[in-house]
Amino acid sequence: MNSTPALHLFSYFPAIVCTVCDSPIDALVALCVPRDEAMDLVAASWPDGGAESIVTTLNGGRPVVVLRTPEGRWAACNAFLDDLCTTPQEAARRLDKLLKRGRQGVVAQVQRVPA
Repeated sequence: MNSTPALHLFSYFPAIVCTVCDSPIDALVALCVPRDEAMDLVAASWPDGGAESIVTTLNGGRPVVVLRTPEGRWAACNAFLDDLCTTPQEAARRLDKLLKRGRQGVVAQVQRVPA
């Protein structure tokens, strides 16, 4: 009998939406990423067919993420990467604890890189 747990291909984390923009570059700039760095991040994501999200860390260590919305726009969010979860349901529970007074949040996913 194989007792090895199934390998999780994705991790999930809570993210608080700051603003919604028309492009990923605008969303990164709204999070205080310098425009030239934002353009480099977006260009680096295109070889994979265009990313649905871009995660980065700002000077000072604050993680942020921009996510494509169902409407095709881009949500600029503060990411809570310390709260990586193996299921979206667990990330949603953690997100509920972070949301306050009218804030909006989403559960984001990142693909795990095999060790």
